[in-house]
Amino acid sequence: MNWTATGAMGLALAVILGAFGAHGLKARLDAYSMGAYERAVFYHFVHAMGLLVVSLLPRLGTVSPATGSWVCGLLLAGVVIFSGSLYLLAVSGIRGLGAITPIGGLSFIAAWILLAIGLLQQTKPK
Repeated sequence: MNWTATGAMGLALAVILGAFGAHGLKARLDAYSMGAYERAVFYHFVHAMGLLVVSLLPRLGTVSPATGSWVCGLLLAGVVIFSGSLYLLAVSGIRGLGAITPIGGLSFIAAWILLAIGLLQQTKPK
C-alpha cells in the first residue's frame, strides 16, 4: 500500500470534513455533538499527518519497512475507528457509538508505541 498517498488523502479528507463541520453542521449540532465532531477532526488531522511522516521513515532507513507499514496501518485504523465513530456520533446523535471510540484510541497508542520500539531497534549498535 502507498502509505504516503494514503496520508495525503487522509489530510485532504480532514480538511473537507473540518470545513463541512464548520460551515455545514455548526447550526445543526448541539454543543456536545459539535465538540465530538471537532475532536474527531483534530485527531484525524494529527494522525493523518503522523501517517504521512511515518510513511517516509522506512525510505530514510529510520525504521524497517515492516515496522513502518504496521504503524501506518494502526494509524489508519485509529482514524477510521476513533474519528469515524465520533463523526457518526455527532451527526447521528447515537451516543452508543462512543463505546467503540476507545478502540481507535488504543490503535493510536499501539501505533506510537510500535514506532518507538522500531526507532529504538534501529539505533541499537550492531
